[in-house]
Order: sequence, then C-alpha cells, then structure tokens
Amino acid sequence: MFKPEILAPAGSPDSVKAAVRCGADAVYLGLKNMSARRSAENFTPDELKQAVEYCHKHSVKVHLALNTLIADNELYEALESVKTACEYGVDAIIVQDIGLARLIKQCAPDMPLHASTQASVQTPSGVKRLAKLGFSRAVLPRELSRDEIARVCDSSHIEIECFVHGALCMCVSGQCYLSAMLGSRSGNRGACAQPCRLPFGAEYGTGHDLSLKDLSLMQHIKEMSALGVSSFKIEGRMKRPEYVAAAVTACRGAVDGKESEEIREDLKSVFSRTGFTDGYYTGKLGVSMFGTRRKEDVTAAAPVLKKLEKLYEKEIADSKIDFAFTAVRGENISLSARSNGINVFAESEQQPQEALNKATDAQSVENQLKKCGGTQYFPGETDIELDDNIFVPVSEINRLRREVMAQLDEKNTAKPKSFKLQEIKITPHRSGKRELICRFSNIENIPKNWDGIGQIIVPLGEERKVKRSSRVSVEVPRGIFSNDERILKKLIDAKEYGITQAWAGTLDGIALIQKAGLIANASFGSNVFNSLTVNQFEEMGIHKILLSAELTLSQIQEIGGKAPRGVFAYGRLPLMLTRNCPQRNGKSCAECKRTGQLTDRRGTKFPIDCSSGASEILNSVPIYMADRLSEFRGVDFLYLSFTDESKDTASEIIKAYLDSGKPKGEFTRGLFYRGVE
Repeated sequence: MFKPEILAPAGSPDSVKAAVRCGADAVYLGLKNMSARRSAENFTPDELKQAVEYCHKHSVKVHLALNTLIADNELYEALESVKTACEYGVDAIIVQDIGLARLIKQCAPDMPLHASTQASVQTPSGVKRLAKLGFSRAVLPRELSRDEIARVCDSSHIEIECFVHGALCMCVSGQCYLSAMLGSRSGNRGACAQPCRLPFGAEYGTGHDLSLKDLSLMQHIKEMSALGVSSFKIEGRMKRPEYVAAAVTACRGAVDGKESEEIREDLKSVFSRTGFTDGYYTGKLGVSMFGTRRKEDVTAAAPVLKKLEKLYEKEIADSKIDFAFTAVRGENISLSARSNGINVFAESEQQPQEALNKATDAQSVENQLKKCGGTQYFPGETDIELDDNIFVPVSEINRLRREVMAQLDEKNTAKPKSFKLQEIKITPHRSGKRELICRFSNIENIPKNWDGIGQIIVPLGEERKVKRSSRVSVEVPRGIFSNDERILKKLIDAKEYGITQAWAGTLDGIALIQKAGLIANASFGSNVFNSLTVNQFEEMGIHKILLSAELTLSQIQEIGGKAPRGVFAYGRLPLMLTRNCPQRNGKSCAECKRTGQLTDRRGTKFPIDCSSGASEILNSVPIYMADRLSEFRGVDFLYLSFTDESKDTASEIIKAYLDSGKPKGEFTRGLFYRGVE
C-alpha cells in the first residue's frame, strides 16, 4: 500500500519550517503573483529557492501554485514563474488554466502538473480527461461525498488529492464570481475579497447563509487512504505558522494512527468558525454546516499560540547518517558517510601525526562525528579505523563531518528540470456573422417566434417538450457530482431524439457530451480567459466557446484561435454554484418551491435557481448590452441567458438585441468595462 502524503500550506518562509518540522511530506506555496492566495505573504524567487533547498534536505516535496486564470498579456510572465520553478527543482506545479497547462507541457515537459480544485472536476470522466491533457494528479472539490471520492479513485489512473482541513467555500471552486461582480476582485485570479462571509440571509435562515464552518476530515483519513486518496491537503496559505504546525501535527497523527484530542482542540482554538464540519464527506448537508468567525473563536487563539510555536521552534533530525572514519599512518585522513541511500566521501590534506601527548582514540572520534545538532541528520552507525598512538586534530574531524554533510545536502537537492521557452503567437480572431444564442432555464418562457435566434439551449431532458428543430441544443449542469451516468443516458436519449449539440461549463460535462457522440460547446463556467485555452478546446474538438465573463471588451477582441466564440451579453450572471442550498437554512424545498433568494446587508436580493440539481445564486440584476453591440469585436455570438423572465419579456429582450434597443429597468454592464484584478 502506498504511503499517503500530507500536503501542507505555506504562505511564508516561517510556515515552510512549521510544516516540515511537524511532519509534512510536501508543501504547496505561491510566488508573489499568479497564485490563488495573492493576499498571502507568498515568496520571492530567492525565497522559493531557499524553501526548496530546505524542504529537499528533509525529503519534503514542494508544489508551486500557479492556479489562477492567466490573461494573454501575462503568459510570458507566467512562463518566467515556470522557468524559476524548473531551475530550483520544484516538484510539481498546480494549475487551473488548461491553456497555461498546455503551454507548460510544451516548455517544461518533465514538470509534473497537478489540476487545481479550481478546475472544478468532479467525476471519473473529468479526471480521465485531465489525464489526457497531461495532468498527473487531480485535486477534487471539497463538496464530494465519501462514495463519490471512492468512485473517482477506483477509476483513476492518476493521483487523487483531497482537502482534509481548512476553510470551506460555499461555492464549488472555480465557479464563484461573487467577489468579481461585487468588487472586481476575482476568486479565479487569486484576489477573492470573501464577501460570502458577510451577512447574506435566506428567509428564516441564519443571517450568514453563505458562510460555512471550516472543513475537518482528520477522523476519516484512514478510510480515505483505503479508498485510494494519495494526498491529504490542508488549506491555509493565508494563516499563521502556528495554524500550519497544529494542522500538520493533527494530520500526521491521524495518518500514523496516533490521534490526539489535545492537538485537535488546539487546532480548533487557533482557527475555526464555530467549530468544524464533515458534512459533504458524510452526506449530512444542512444548517449544521454553517458557521461564522465569532469573538470567542478569535480570543481562543491567544492562549495556545505559544504552545503551538514550540512544535516547530527547533530543527528536526529526520535523516540517519552513518559514518566510516579512517586515520592510519601514511594515508590522508578520510571520512565517508551514507544517508538516505546516498554515499559521499571527503579526504583531508593531512595525515595523522604521531601522538606527543594524548593519542586520539575511537571514542573521541565518535563523539565528534555524532555532533550533528542543528541539522536534519542524526547519527547512526559509526565505523572507525584508527592506528594506535596517533593524533588527529578535533578541528579536522569536525571539518570532515561538515564537508560530508554538505555533500549530502547538495545531492539531496533536486536537480533542475529542463525548460525551453516557446514563442507565443496570437492572432486576434476575425469573427463572422454574429448570431444570438438564447439559453432558457424554464422552457415555458421560450417565445413562439424564433426569428433571429441562431440556437436555443434548453435544460437536458427537456428537449422533447420543445418543438423539434435543428436549432435546439441541450445544457449539461455544472454540478454533476454522482449524476454522471444518469446525465450520460440523458445525452444519449437527446441524440436519439435528434439533438446534435450540447453545452457544458466543466470538463466533466464536456467529456460526457463527447462520450454520447454529440458536438460539445463550452458554456458558462469553462473560464476561457486566454487564447491558449481556446486553442486547447479546439484540439479537444469543442465547437463553440463562451468566453469568460470576467474579460473586458478590449481583452475579448484580442483573443486568438479559430473556434466561434461568444460573450455572456444578457442575463443574471450565476455568482455561485453551491451544493448546500442556502434557502434550506430557513425553508424546506417543499415550502420554497424554487422561489428562494438571499438578501445582503444593504437589502439587495439575489435569486436562487435550483433547476439544475444544484443551487445557483444569481446576480441581483441582469447584464444588459443591447445598446452597446457595436463595441463587441471578435465575437461570433451573443449568449442571452433567461432565468425568471416571462415569455413576453424574453421576446422584448431578444428584439432589443436584434435592433440595438435601450435598456429598461435596473441592469449592469457586468465586467466588460471594469474587468477584474
């Protein structure tokens, strides 16, 4: 059975030491830019080099988080980070953006790629697609249950990593646009402002119905290891070293079968939101999973910080070193050493001298060789060959000891990986005749007149309720989880009915569409932020591509590639995809009847759409751009999303987009002008 990996967060050099000294097998960290935790202290290139050297001395791996969406004008900067990682011997890079992943494989073919949880891959089909794209590991969403994790592990040929402790976002990672829309700080770009921790109340709910307790699966680690999970990940790059020390110690104890209730309580004290939850893993969703950071949670940390600091204050000796010392007449003094299967040798320029007073004996040599304090080595066996009545200076024994340990350190350091810079050529796309693609979450609101509409998207399974037409396509939900086999069957049924195209916002859905033999289109949630992602989707056989709603008009017109692409030009933008419905904190589904909404502290209301099997929290007002159509360049279609609009209203809006009509009522321009950080 494989040895499970404890993967610790490191937002600073001190956190690296805390993780290593408390028993982590690997750490993940980010450079100062292009990391999904940009608010963390993070690392300069020199600090990264030092971190890698320190970790590798202790046989601990380093994973670099480059897990944000990358704009076209940032691609060379991203490659500089990859080059740095290769030069310093980083062990793997964590990536969200599949366009960037494609580029890394070209420039650094020996660098292992781990698919971030931001990639939103939830199913066996999605993980298999990641493997085809060159990933060697997939980080699963936190929302999966035990049985769902088991299904993925059973069918996966790449490593599976799961979060076992830390902050729990309300939204499926990679599918949150709340912070971006409310303040231009994108969670997909590592700048999330965490507005979900502010008051958002469902009717009769808690008042903080987007704020979950922190995740803790320490008690399930043994079981998860048996399922096939190869890496247990701790969230917390923005937290202090004491938190890292406590979390790694608790996780280490769980893996080694030495659980400690005391360290778990300390961990709870140093950071929690009204305690912890394992609700997703056990399938026990609901109000018990929700919590906030209270005053008593904050004050509980102070008494334990000094105690936790002691967990990592001293260097640990975790590598046994065996010595063989030789001092005989007529030969230079020498010392060989062996540690972790590596042999080294050092020879003095001196030969032993005849003893004038006290001769050097074996015990005194052994005493000097065992002085490994302050290093990662602890003395093992010592073999000493020593002539009688000779003298060896203590300073020379110490120098040889330091020299062989330095040689071991150098050999323990990972060798640089190859890197060859690739030229990035981007030619902006030249669009053809622009069409309207209208998506309806409720087929009752589809207008009778389809004039001017190029394609209508309906929920998967509803296609037989709409008049048969080559213009009808279906939409796969973004939240698939364990419903993949049922969705695949529905896709096959849709094809038999005559449907030829389907839309999906995740790799899971795209894989299922293609498996069913339909033409796949990339929909909202695909996070297509640069030209290389367009190219990657083209290689995968994707037909039409909806670009990221976080791009500006100027960025959109510079995107290259040949595939037809469009923009989210009308509708309530989905701000969150959640598996835990916030409205259920106050009402049952029977009472709600899909009329749920959230109200923020200013009284703004956000509808909740549960029509796709998961909950989607929609923006308070729709995007409207019908009067600005001349500003869209390089765009082949406009994507209009209808959720709660009546049939008459939908008809009016479609006509407005055909005739460049003025807006009515409240609306937003989305992020087309202000963009995101």
